[in-house]
Order: sequence, then structure tokens, then C-alpha cells
Amino acid sequence: MSLQPTFGEHTINELSLMFRHRQINLDPGFQRHSVWTWNDRRRLIQSIVSGYPLPSIFLYRRQTNGGLVYDVIDGKQRLETILMFTKQGRFKREWFDAKLDLGDGLDWYEWNEIRKSFVDVRTAIEAYPIQTVQVTGDLNQIIDLFVRINSTGKRLTSGEKRHARFYSSPFLKEAERLVVKFHKLLRREKILSPAQIDRMKGTELFAELLMSIHKGGPINKKTSLDRAIGNEDINGNTLARLGREFTRTMGLMRRMFSDPRRGLSLKQTRFHNSAEFYSLFLLVWEMDKDNLVLADRRRNKIAFGMLRNLSTGVDELRDQLRRAKPARPAQKLYSDYLLTVQGDTDSSANRERRREMLRSLFVSLFQRKDDKRGFTPEQRRILWNKDEKRGCSRCGKALSWDKLTVDHVLAYTKGGRTKLGNAQLMCQSCNSKKGAA
Repeated sequence: MSLQPTFGEHTINELSLMFRHRQINLDPGFQRHSVWTWNDRRRLIQSIVSGYPLPSIFLYRRQTNGGLVYDVIDGKQRLETILMFTKQGRFKREWFDAKLDLGDGLDWYEWNEIRKSFVDVRTAIEAYPIQTVQVTGDLNQIIDLFVRINSTGKRLTSGEKRHARFYSSPFLKEAERLVVKFHKLLRREKILSPAQIDRMKGTELFAELLMSIHKGGPINKKTSLDRAIGNEDINGNTLARLGREFTRTMGLMRRMFSDPRRGLSLKQTRFHNSAEFYSLFLLVWEMDKDNLVLADRRRNKIAFGMLRNLSTGVDELRDQLRRAKPARPAQKLYSDYLLTVQGDTDSSANRERRREMLRSLFVSLFQRKDDKRGFTPEQRRILWNKDEKRGCSRCGKALSWDKLTVDHVLAYTKGGRTKLGNAQLMCQSCNSKKGAA
């Protein structure tokens, strides 16, 4: 079935009335977030007051139980701007003024003043005609039209295109949920700007990382991401596991490289940019899967210093090469690393080389956790018979055999061994409160 367009014209007053009667849907699933600046919005109002023609608004006409609804395919920013300026419905709080010439030279005006004091201008704005194109057809065709016609103005980012095509994908929704969860970290560390997050760059990055966890290593961004997001083979349980592993790794990243209280911040390094953040994230995920101890503050501080030195060395070499000064033998690591962040930084080959270099730099710093986490019944019995008081080592409370727990003196998560020399009796309450301390 081909698209069926109907060409027409609506005044601002008619479009406002349709919005108030919930006939215009500004946020269908395939739409992007609002991306216009206040200057963009003011220029639109200036064009309307000056009588300049605006581009057509494309609407997807569909029938619902409540009657006709028009999903906005193209023109969302324009319609929002008009509704904000004229203070319609939920946009009343987002009103703004514009610098307009209403007969006495340029000055700043807002809608209430125009409505009360410039009746002719108000009438002209409300009667301003906007060309509309109403289309019907298959939803996939509508989405394709949305992507095609948004090739001018503020072009759709790759993330916005994927959102339009796969907006119902559980995989994409999980990535969007995680962006909301770690929004503050992304902004604080300048991994992404607020505008980039609004334009789906965060969703794109997190979707890549989720798929990389699923695949067990770096993926090629250009060839893998669409296939990943549209992948219906990843069931709910698998997706939940990927989300948990992602969240755990982000917690480790924050502890190791992004703790303002200890003066650790990724934005002090080149690893706050998304391409290199991707590589660092996967390294931490991999080291955690390899059962390395990543909770030791002293070692984490050393790791951050090494990361910062690598970053500084690469930046200095880049400046040196720009001045036509060749790399010295002592700069080989920086030179090799620099090659991976030039050209196609997101290819699987460059990502794999970065991973190998970062791993060789950091993996020897962290010790491996004991393969055995829990104490055996024999160890419990030896410790019970060895302790004459048979009391909690923390609060002193007398213990019975069926109520005791055996605790690592040096926490297992910090590299404590599951041996009798690192064991102590503890009541369940104190063990729970102690945690990984």
C-alpha cells in the first residue's frame, strides 16, 4: 500500500484548536526530542509576524476509538514553538517573548501584551496559514518518510534515526532507561553534553555497550548497532542480565575513575570522550568478569594516575606531531594508542587494539579474587572449635552453631582470601552491617 497524501492549509488558530481537542499528537513513538534553541523559536515567530511562508507540516492521519488523530511527522518544533508563544495547554509554562517590529521599531513582546494591545497583529498571527500534508499508509512507510524529510534543518542524528525505526524495541528502551539512570554522570564527566543526550547520543552509546556485553567484547558500530537494536532474539531475562552487568560496571567506573570526593574525574582525561569511554568501560567490565579486585582505593588511585598519564602523553604527542616533530622511542605506547583514535575510531579493529593496550597497562595492577568465595563446612567447624569464646568478633554476642556466620576479615571484594587466617566468627546482624568494609 502506497502513501496517500492530502494537501491542505490550516491557520494557527485551527491548529491550536486541534491541539486543545487532543487531535494533534506531537510525540508519536518515532518522534525525536525537542532540539530547537530559544533563538530558533524566536526567529520562527519573527517570520510569522513578518508574513514569511513556513515549510509544510506533515501529519499522519489515523483513526482511533476517540476519532481522528494526527501524529506529527515533520513540523513538531514549529508547532511547539507556536503553542509555547501563544501559551496553549501544557506549553503555558514554557512561554517566551520575541523581538518584533509591531510598528514602533524592534522591541520585545510576549503573547499577552500582543493579545491585549495589538489586536490586528493578534488576528494576523491567529489567521496565519500553514500548508499541511496529511498522509495515510503503513506505519513503516510513515517512519521511513519521517527519516527522509528530516534531512534538512536540524538533521536527524544516527541515534534519532534508530529511535524512529526501533522505538518499540525492548533493547532500545533498556538503553534509554539506563541513560536516565546515569544522566548526571554523563553530564558531570562531560561524556556527553545535554544537547547530545537529548538527541539520543546517550541511548546510542549505551545500546552499543549493552550489545558489546552481550557479544563479550568490542563490536563494529557501523555494522552491528542496527542489527543489535532490532534483535528480537534477546529475551527479557537476557536483557535484564545485561542491564545488571551494565549497572554494576558503571558503579565500578564511578568508584575507580569518577569520585569527586577523592579528586578523581574522567573529564581530567581524554577518556571522557564517548569513543574512549566505550573502551575503558569494556575494560572494567572484562576485569570484573575475570574476578579482579576493583574495590581497593589505593590501587584505584594508582590506576587513575596511570590513566591520566596515558591521556597526557597521547595529547602531548599529538601536539608534537602537528609541529612536525617525530615521536621518540620512549613515546611508542602513546604513538600506538594515537593510531587507534585517528580515522575510524569505532571500527572493531581499533576498538580491539585500544582494549589490548589498556588491559596490558592495568591488568597487572589488580589482584585476582580467591576462586573460592564461601568458607567450607570443615573451615567453619575448625574456626568454631578454635574460638573458646564462640562469640561475635564485632559485638561480642554469644553465638550458637546454627546462628553463626564466618566473615572475611579483609573483605572478599577487596582481595581477602577464603582461608582460616582471614576468617572470623560473626553474628548475622553484624555481618550484614559490615558489608564489604
